[in-house]
Amino acid sequence: MSTKKPLRSKLASTASRSAAALSRATGRGDGSVIGGKIGLMIDPNLLENLAAGRKIALISGTNGKTTTTRLTAAALGVAGDVATNSLGANMPTGHTTALARAGHTPYAVLEVDEHYLPQVLTATKPHVVALLNLSRDQLDRAKEVAMMADMWRTMLKSVKVRVVANADDPMVTWAALAALDSGGQITWVAAGQRWRDDSWVCPECGSHIERADADKPITAGETGASDDWWCTGCSLRRQMPDWEVDGDSVVDPTGDKHSIALALPGQVNRANAATALAVVAQFGVRAADAAPRLSEVKSIAGRYAQVDRDGRSIRLLLAKNPAGWLEAFEMAEDAPTLLSINARDPDGLDTSWLFDVDFSSLHGRTVYITGDRAFDLAVRLEVNGIPFTHVAAFADAVAAVPAGRLEVIANYTAFQDIRAELDRVN
Repeated sequence: MSTKKPLRSKLASTASRSAAALSRATGRGDGSVIGGKIGLMIDPNLLENLAAGRKIALISGTNGKTTTTRLTAAALGVAGDVATNSLGANMPTGHTTALARAGHTPYAVLEVDEHYLPQVLTATKPHVVALLNLSRDQLDRAKEVAMMADMWRTMLKSVKVRVVANADDPMVTWAALAALDSGGQITWVAAGQRWRDDSWVCPECGSHIERADADKPITAGETGASDDWWCTGCSLRRQMPDWEVDGDSVVDPTGDKHSIALALPGQVNRANAATALAVVAQFGVRAADAAPRLSEVKSIAGRYAQVDRDGRSIRLLLAKNPAGWLEAFEMAEDAPTLLSINARDPDGLDTSWLFDVDFSSLHGRTVYITGDRAFDLAVRLEVNGIPFTHVAAFADAVAAVPAGRLEVIANYTAFQDIRAELDRVN
């Protein structure tokens, strides 16, 4: 692997690492953004120069990027040292920081914000791109789902690249098929689609998307006729998956099963594991060698973390859009549950998406609500007929529940507030 870089890039890399380290040392942040920002100011081509000589995987989608990136980086570690943006800074500044901090590594696995994927793909020239899913997110500023799918499709028409794609998501499938136009290869994963409300209309012709079992959500680990979908007006339809989940195993393209013992909860994370194994296979890594590495991933930036306090076992789940909330409900145990909602800039300012979420699975649980926009959540729960108790702060919920499990589901800044409070005490 060639490591020769222009002098300007070397200086920019040094400045990036120094700025990131100073940010961490002064407690102003983890340095994952400021480092890249400083580096790119010195050398606008720094990301491209840092990527040169590495085999890179890019991981993108509305949900599951951070977890799948961590799983993929762990699995690819079988082959050698891996640079990755493990703290979730998924825009070019974060990628630049991650590569500069890692030094010379043969591989990199980078989580990429779906809006920035074309830009980062152009700069890094990846070996493989994984497309996880597309659904509504941050309605006040994000693109419509069909627009995002079209942007990805246009991107893949213009560059030859290997793609690992979710066969169960019609929007992802439509976008990914464009890779064939430019001579690329596609590996299909049956990764499931619990949230379907953004994929009832064909992005190609506008006709209805039909499903073999319209009332049964497609979920990783449940294979069969109910997985199938097709457009009623054109040839777009689900592709035969190369990789799929079978219970606690992942089935590879040869039909061999590989047991996965994840420390992470939920069916969605088994699907993320299958995607990770499909990605590292593109680097020549055998699933049998990579699968044991997946169990090393236990918590991702506090997500899924379990903390004991005053006899309560508290688990933190991040859910930032309707699809994410449905997955969180599936992961959460039948136990007292705290829901926390903010609407600060990182969350998006529009909370109307709460009315897209079906909260009926919370019937029968003890539910608490908090956060800046708790009363928006209160109205939504009233509509679903879910009894709840409003608490002013996280600590009040902890004090109110008996010893045992407390599930906490929160959107982005609400999650960070609760995590910071737990970190202060612990």
